[in-house]
Amino acid sequence: MRLWEFFTEGREGDAPLVAATANKGEVRFRDVGGYDRTYHLHRIMMATAMADGRTKKAVDMDQASWVEKYNVARPYSEEEHNMMAQAFATIDSEYQHTETDHKSKEMGDTNTQSIVNKPKRNKYGV
Repeated sequence: MRLWEFFTEGREGDAPLVAATANKGEVRFRDVGGYDRTYHLHRIMMATAMADGRTKKAVDMDQASWVEKYNVARPYSEEEHNMMAQAFATIDSEYQHTETDHKSKEMGDTNTQSIVNKPKRNKYGV
């Protein structure tokens, strides 16, 4: 056995011959700098799903989402907000609260009145 046969780190692997022979090509890609392959794959696949396949023009979508390379937690109660604060006090993180009012609100155009009539009570109150 030769030394190079069991020291493989530092070498980039080759595609197996059977794969190289059988496939019609592939696209190997990553984000510029290679920082977040999973997020980049997600955005590429979103754009691919929106593409029509007839041209090579860009599709109409944002390059990145509003959270982009951040994780997002949505605590509902004051206690859950405090739990997140405790976690951030424990684990060094870059974070920001995007809201200071922790009460959930409906949008102004949301119907807040029921369309179902209240049940009528008979003379016995039932």
